[in-house]
Amino acid sequence: MSDVELVEVETAETGMRLDRWFRAHYPSVPHGALQKWLRTGQVRVDGGRAKANARLEAGQRVRVPPMRTANPKSRTSRPPTVQTLSDDDLRFIQDMVIYKDSRVLAINKPPGLAVQGGTKTSRHVDGLLDGLKFDAKERPRLVHRLDKDTSGVLLLARDRASASALGDELKTREARKTYWALLNGVPSPQRGEIDLPLVKKGGAQSERVHVAEENEDGARYAVTRYAVLEPAGSKLCWAALWPLTGRTHQLRAHMAAIGHPVVGDGKYGGRDAHPGGEIGPNLHLHARKIEFANPSGNGRLKIMAELPDHMRKIWGLFGFDPELADELGEDEF
Repeated sequence: MSDVELVEVETAETGMRLDRWFRAHYPSVPHGALQKWLRTGQVRVDGGRAKANARLEAGQRVRVPPMRTANPKSRTSRPPTVQTLSDDDLRFIQDMVIYKDSRVLAINKPPGLAVQGGTKTSRHVDGLLDGLKFDAKERPRLVHRLDKDTSGVLLLARDRASASALGDELKTREARKTYWALLNGVPSPQRGEIDLPLVKKGGAQSERVHVAEENEDGARYAVTRYAVLEPAGSKLCWAALWPLTGRTHQLRAHMAAIGHPVVGDGKYGGRDAHPGGEIGPNLHLHARKIEFANPSGNGRLKIMAELPDHMRKIWGLFGFDPELADELGEDEF
């Protein structure tokens, strides 16, 4: 068929999953259409069938079927919709930028803003990325995620090669993330490591995890280090958290599992997560700092994000001084 394309994988795309490669090249193709193409063998890699999670290599050729078959209910193909951002959207996303160079962007994501779209989610970081192109020819790429209600540093790659480099750094845990949290109570000991496997339950859309039973199917290794930076009596404390693995809701589930949930996290901490008084219901979890190798090769970068308003208020209420902890790493506690 003349409309079939054979697209060669670029060097910078080495290691990308096939489904992510497809989304990068053909963002207008619905997820369901791609899955059907893969099941029926219409999408192939070097002439052979492939799965969505297949890792690509430079020089491979991906067979792409005619775009008009992406939506079987439509008799004619239509050009992809180009999203135009309003002036308010542009200001909103650009005001979040806290670091920018030729390879990397970092934003301070506010609480309540989802990173990617979903059911009933119309405004999200992914949908605003065209507002962060600046002098680049292409929109930046997400390389990791934060929960909707977690604030703080979110890294973006400005080209495919940087996305691959940052993805590898995050996957191998060479990148070091530091989170700050307000916890219910004060853990004892005041610093330690939580090594509890986690498993998703209740379906893929529930976004909820539990500490796994012994030998439970689907359990995934998960480790978190923590340190109490300053207690507020015996009822609350300011803690630093370092995820050594990257599981869904890992920090929230682990802290709740040891009896000290993140304040505001009713999903995992129940009533204990809502002390009341001057402390509001918002989640008090913030991605404060990330350290990683600059994809340009010019050493390592350390990027920090200011606390959101609701956490800054509580830090002031208890007299917590953020500057006292910023230069300390997990090995110094």
